Amino acid sequence: MSASDTLCVSTANSGIAVPAGKELKQLQDRIRSSALYNPDLAPIAESQRSWGTWNYLALWLSMSAVITTYTLASGLMVAGMSWWQALLTVGLGNFLVLIPMILNAAVGTRYGVPFPVVIRAAFGTQGAKVAAMARGLVGCGWFGIQTWLGGLALSALLGSLWTNWRQIPGHAFWAFGLFWIVQMAIVWRGMAAIKRLESFAAPVLISLLLALFLWALQSGHGVQHTLQAASMLTSHNRPSFWLLFWPGLAANVGYWATLSLNIPDFTRFAKNQRSQVVGQSIGLPVGMILTSFVGIFVTAAALVKFHKPLWNPIDLIPRITHNGLLLVIAILAILLAQTSINMGANVVSPSNDFANLAPKWVSFRIGGIITGIIGILICPWALMAHASTYVFTWLAGCGSILGAVAGVMISDYWLWRGRHLSLEGLYQEDACYQRWNWTAFAALATAILPILPGFWHVASSVAHVTPGSWIDHLYTYGWFWTFSVAGGSYLLFARLWQPARRLQYD
Repeated sequence: MSASDTLCVSTANSGIAVPAGKELKQLQDRIRSSALYNPDLAPIAESQRSWGTWNYLALWLSMSAVITTYTLASGLMVAGMSWWQALLTVGLGNFLVLIPMILNAAVGTRYGVPFPVVIRAAFGTQGAKVAAMARGLVGCGWFGIQTWLGGLALSALLGSLWTNWRQIPGHAFWAFGLFWIVQMAIVWRGMAAIKRLESFAAPVLISLLLALFLWALQSGHGVQHTLQAASMLTSHNRPSFWLLFWPGLAANVGYWATLSLNIPDFTRFAKNQRSQVVGQSIGLPVGMILTSFVGIFVTAAALVKFHKPLWNPIDLIPRITHNGLLLVIAILAILLAQTSINMGANVVSPSNDFANLAPKWVSFRIGGIITGIIGILICPWALMAHASTYVFTWLAGCGSILGAVAGVMISDYWLWRGRHLSLEGLYQEDACYQRWNWTAFAALATAILPILPGFWHVASSVAHVTPGSWIDHLYTYGWFWTFSVAGGSYLLFARLWQPARRLQYD
């Protein structure tokens, strides 16, 4: 067996496949000079990992208790779903997205590497940069959206403290810029600061949701009366449930399609597989369902009390209380929520993805600053202008593209390579993995090209619901179509075109 063949043989059959002690140092010495390496992308040894079950539970609870989740059901209800149909769609979508989430998370835990390094096996050491940037640019867009919402919350806070604030031209954009600067300061402190933020944010945000629910319980005159009022939130021009269900379900899967790809960025720090599996399996669906339910319930109570549906808590909270201290605490909690989801979901991955473009020149911190700049250029205020645009165009469209990447990623690791990677080979050019794996890109094209007509039709439609022709209806199934077609195509193409490149193991 040649030296190259030996390098490409995985000897770890279970558990964590990162060497320790002297072996780890020798590995680092061999890969340190590679153009594919920098310290932020290096494998994390088991002894250096500190994330347990609570950390992953807190991560998901804090990232779920945010304005976009709170208002997630509103887009479905505006389109014509009842409150329980919208909640069912949200819940089912988040249980389904757990499947790719857990499968991809396991790779990060086993090999201790971030997402842009993991996908070098599937897309090639250079091709991975393209796939990673597809995820990274979506993350930049999400960063901009969450920062814009946080800026609105900050603007509301400043307006409550200073009556002349709203007279300042462009006051919302000034608040947006200030909130952006605060987040960039956190990014500059690195992953340790982000971990502490997520653990601190979870109990604070749960307390805020509980306080809003208790207010709604009293103001809406009980659970039954409030839920009856919720039926008035639904659009009267209702298409059939099934016409809304599939694109709505795909959009809800698309909500976390981004993080289901780059979850290795977090699980590389897991103490063991059980910690990340249990923490995520509880935190993700519970956090999303409860936050969405509170959003519906509180909005219905607001309709009863104020005779107006106030979906956004930024608009609602100043009506609930005129107590300056309580208002400041509530708005600060919302700012904490927006910061939490941005750090966890929308900064870590793009930062690593930009670092992966030029590891010797771009660090995690510099990648985070680039993320913030693109988040401004994406014009998030335009994306959030209409609820249906947000759900059916932004969420479903991004989810469809990333579903194809997830399909290739999971198919390659779990089925084609039999859960074996060469850790050293992931950091070496022309060793175990091709520079460009065109099989993966052929699979992406096979999955994505057929849904482009439907995407264009939805994006240019006032109703934002996919119309008649069968080719348009493929877009209705969004993430499900691209995930399954890309995954299946990858296996088929790999068997036809490159059977000799499949790694063999002892």
